[in-house]
Amino acid sequence: MVGRVALALIMIVILMVSGVNAENTGISADETTIRKAVESYVEAYNRGDASAAASHWSREGSYLTQTGEYAKGPDKIRPAMEKLFSERKGIQVKVAIFEVQRQSADRAIAKGFAVFQQPGDENDEAIFTATYVKEKGTWKIIKVDEDESSVPLATIAKLGELEWLIGDWVDQDEDATVETTFRWSKDFAFINGTFRVIVGDRVDLEGTQVIGWDPVGNKIRSWIFDNEAGFGEGEWSREGNRWTVNVKSVLGTGQKASSMNIYTYVDPDSFTWQSVSRAVGGELLPDIDEVTVVRKDTKKAQAASEK
Repeated sequence: MVGRVALALIMIVILMVSGVNAENTGISADETTIRKAVESYVEAYNRGDASAAASHWSREGSYLTQTGEYAKGPDKIRPAMEKLFSERKGIQVKVAIFEVQRQSADRAIAKGFAVFQQPGDENDEAIFTATYVKEKGTWKIIKVDEDESSVPLATIAKLGELEWLIGDWVDQDEDATVETTFRWSKDFAFINGTFRVIVGDRVDLEGTQVIGWDPVGNKIRSWIFDNEAGFGEGEWSREGNRWTVNVKSVLGTGQKASSMNIYTYVDPDSFTWQSVSRAVGGELLPDIDEVTVVRKDTKKAQAASEK
């Protein structure tokens, strides 16, 4: 298994199966810089260029060698990588980045999933956490930690198509404010969501949502629960940047309900949402017009600029 040795070599590139690239994930300028630098690192790794790859490591960077020892700094890491490329000819890595977190002005961590491919061998898969530090204005690798993944690559890849949902969102009009949050669960097995509808100064409705990949039905499904004892299930389908969710639910009153909810990706900081074909207890209800949902940070920035 490539595992612990080679994972110290991988960093973060765009999730190739996703319809949204790294520049379209609503991240900060520094995080974009990290992703671009790491994409360069992975390119060097995949062409077997030890010097170029080693230059991406911090002076304090600690890389686990094939012999189980640590090489510290680019000068020591380069020969270790040369040995790896010599002994594992043709090795390639594909990496999906799902989360970048800033810990301070000069430190960040990135979490993702890596797949190693080598001619004649089975693929190796792992979850990783990479730590970066800023040296002389440039983001450098200082360490990489790994865990074997209990979640199949296909599941992570399919849910990765909804990576743009991760974050805190708000839409507001004169009648109500809707706040929504989406987060990855452990090992990227599911996307967990919460929502609440605020009318005036009170919470009118709130609940949770879990989004997952169904490998038998070959589709994304979601389950929703609200504070009025209602629950439901949705089936997701995609056409370009538009996702349609057919929802069937049971209200706390025992009535059956259904709707078709439509999410449309617009840009890193916004998407639209609408609900059509709505019915409760067999009675049709009016459609909910399309609304624009924005990231909370974007909303705050807009409000500040208007003052």
